[in-house]
Amino acid sequence: MKKLLCLGIESTAHTFGAAIASSDGMILSDIREIYVPPVGKGIHPSEAAQHHSGKADKVILEALRKARVRAKQLDAMAFSCGPGLGPCLRVGATIARALSVYFKKPLVPVNHALAHIEIGCLTTHMTDPLVVLVSGGHTAIAAYAAERWRIYGETEDITIGNLFDMFARATGLATPGGPEVERVARAGGELIDLPYTVKGNDVAYSGLLSAALRLYKKGVSLPDLCFSLQEVALSMIAEASERSLAHTEKKELLLTGGVAANERLQSMLSSIAKEHDTEFSAVKRIFSGDSGAQIAWNGILAFRSGVTVNVENSMVRPRWRLDEVKVTWRDSR
Repeated sequence: MKKLLCLGIESTAHTFGAAIASSDGMILSDIREIYVPPVGKGIHPSEAAQHHSGKADKVILEALRKARVRAKQLDAMAFSCGPGLGPCLRVGATIARALSVYFKKPLVPVNHALAHIEIGCLTTHMTDPLVVLVSGGHTAIAAYAAERWRIYGETEDITIGNLFDMFARATGLATPGGPEVERVARAGGELIDLPYTVKGNDVAYSGLLSAALRLYKKGVSLPDLCFSLQEVALSMIAEASERSLAHTEKKELLLTGGVAANERLQSMLSSIAKEHDTEFSAVKRIFSGDSGAQIAWNGILAFRSGVTVNVENSMVRPRWRLDEVKVTWRDSR
């Protein structure tokens, strides 16, 4: 079988990335430029989109150069179609459409959440896991069945990545907030009473954020607050994950997404997996955050199973849910 090559373009939020993946599972290049908002500020969609527009040509050319691939050698152009910030998504989609038309290559729309899962499966060699997807844009527990990733639990309000980012911004910590909260938490040790909200397999973090910020304004130690916020937030998703694991009886547990790099969460889920005689693995740190690599690899899988879109029908989908995607490649792979 001919080896396929796919360019993946990622522009969901703060990252503009481009990568080349091949159908033998190799990531030949992975180049990123990240928009960093001012301290204390979140991502402004139009400013992030402007950043992406200014970095796009450099990133894509470097991805091709590093992979030692010419654009005409590519078999497909994949782009993050959603979910994400509309202005940012449109930058990547516009560029992918232009390249598709100019080089006469098929265009492949990729769901960003699904791409997190597939790059996790590729790099950990898992085939049928219960997935814990945690990032700034996602907090969900999912398992595959009958051409869909079925949601067994998710956030009812903000994501865990947003929880950490919003807390970090309000307390003067750097962006992204997750690694900063984890770093400061290592200096804490007192577990402060904070709201713990798990409803079935779903979690809710807005009350936890509000309570933590109230205590911060009262002068409670920031290291102890970071320690407690992280411990409570991660315990909530760990409890929901264990309940989902017991229900599905999966023998693989995969942690993926940007927050997958959190060592405390890895430790919690590893312990749960051991209790249930299940293999645990976390996506490699280099692929935990947003990247063109995940889009390129998912693009390969989708293209190989016949998923393409005409340019005129390639509108971005900022609210595209994971469980809305028909997965046509997993059963036959």
